[in-house]
Amino acid sequence: MSAVAMSMRRAWYRFRRRVAIERGDVMAWTMQPSAAALRPVPDAPRLTAASCAAVREILIVDEQGQRRPLYVPAERPLTVFLDGRELVTLMTLGGCPELLVLGYLRNQRLIVDVAKIESLAVDWNSGSAVVTTRTGMWGSGTGAGPRLVGTGCGLGTVFGDLMTQVDAITLPQAASARVSRSTLLHVLETMRQHDAIHRAAGSVHSCALFQDAGLLVSVEDVSRHNGLDTVAGWMALHGVSGADKILFTTGRLTGEMVMKAAHNGVPIIVSRNGVTAMGCDLAAKLGMTLFGRAANRRFLCYVGAERFDPEAAAD
Repeated sequence: MSAVAMSMRRAWYRFRRRVAIERGDVMAWTMQPSAAALRPVPDAPRLTAASCAAVREILIVDEQGQRRPLYVPAERPLTVFLDGRELVTLMTLGGCPELLVLGYLRNQRLIVDVAKIESLAVDWNSGSAVVTTRTGMWGSGTGAGPRLVGTGCGLGTVFGDLMTQVDAITLPQAASARVSRSTLLHVLETMRQHDAIHRAAGSVHSCALFQDAGLLVSVEDVSRHNGLDTVAGWMALHGVSGADKILFTTGRLTGEMVMKAAHNGVPIIVSRNGVTAMGCDLAAKLGMTLFGRAANRRFLCYVGAERFDPEAAAD
């Protein structure tokens, strides 16, 4: 391709990104109609509906020394207060911060039942998420101080506590929770249409929940853990079982990611990235199925092939 053609292509993509952003098509959190129709569980907490811009425009200098505008993800801190105590600071785009906090509390085993929460209020002016439970969490003790969680790898995840509960996790048998090649290909194609922030600004991860080939919810955020926590928060708020679901992520499948999915009852995970040895070992122990390096029409089943139906396809 000539330099002129490459320059024209880059200009065209920049134009498409700008049009999408100006039309408001760049959203970090999306729900399909079937998911939006679900009602929250009984005695669900009162939630705010805080919103904020997912991207911000900055001025950069390219390799030719030319100044031009560029969009970047609008990462921001969100400090979580649980019953008056500062708990953690999450770095997030804030696509649906209430669900992110719910999922974080659940996946950290701080809150098992969301009905125990009375309210969750996010205020972007103060960068805070105030969680109030119905009965209180701390008693009279002082407890540990706050922990800072970075954007990348879920620092502060109570992985040891989760590991002690491995034997208590029960997932559906392979005969009742399966995935076909055609379903996987549909999932991958669908997710190519749900990465608006990645196309506009890059530097984000995607996470989504499917029922068979049907997309339910999807989210983009600055870390893979945020994405999974947000999806888990939506599941917990609406009492959605993971037994017949497929979880998609662009992040690598480490032991922590596998444990979080298992904790929410999801037996099948698909990643655009790779899988670690601990991720494989845990998935095998739990009877899960992991697909990695999944992009375009190619993927690898790292573990749990008994759930996979590789039907012949007339491509």
